[in-house]
Amino acid sequence: MPDVTSPPDGHTPDDASSPDLCYQRIVLKLSGEALCGEEGGFGIKVETLRDVATELAEVHRTGVQIGIVVGGGNIFRGLKGASAGMDRSQSDYMGMLATVINSLALQDALEKVGCATRVMTAFEISQVAEPYIRRRAIRHLEKGHVVIFAAGTGNPYFSTDTAAALRAMEIHADALFKATKVEGIYDCDPTKHAGARLFGEISYQQFLVDRIGVMDQTAVALCRENDLPIRVFKLSQKGNILRVCRGEPIGTVVRDY
Repeated sequence: MPDVTSPPDGHTPDDASSPDLCYQRIVLKLSGEALCGEEGGFGIKVETLRDVATELAEVHRTGVQIGIVVGGGNIFRGLKGASAGMDRSQSDYMGMLATVINSLALQDALEKVGCATRVMTAFEISQVAEPYIRRRAIRHLEKGHVVIFAAGTGNPYFSTDTAAALRAMEIHADALFKATKVEGIYDCDPTKHAGARLFGEISYQQFLVDRIGVMDQTAVALCRENDLPIRVFKLSQKGNILRVCRGEPIGTVVRDY
């Protein structure tokens, strides 16, 4: 069992990270819908899962320490249940369980391509995953494991975006990556407006004032308070995760400047 008493707040001396990396430790936020493929829908598309795992394995081999938060919208979305008359807390807990299903599926796919992976949950499901302990999570990352943070924050009324921001702060990540279906953040919806302009960079304040819907406002406010950059980019473009880790100008950077 990993030592959870020592404070593993940095990288180990034998960290073999590639020198051309801009980010050494990241938290990647994936939507549940990302596991459905380009066509969207519900459930998990095995081919998409395999493609995501293969790309993450390539990034992992460069030495990047990877934490992942997966949503559950492809199985059950708490807000949708609440809007249909369900108790909000009850429906949110159901959504958290959906994230556990996705996390276990991603763990299986990652391990099939050679990435040792740990799933840590915000509430105990000891038969299938470890309970989330911050120091243990950091130690797993230092030992070369991919860590998937499941079940959100463990509390209703908080999105998985907020969970991703919170975990990124707790493990001292260099950036929060938000993988989406579009290239980044635009001045208007690019699926409806052909002339939509992609922002290369945007401030936290502008993101919040303009109420941009790419990410939950609470998550962005938390990143602003802790000066954590957010990188928003297209997931389905092969190689994008590694390109962003290398600091290439892909997608949109959210930060103060």
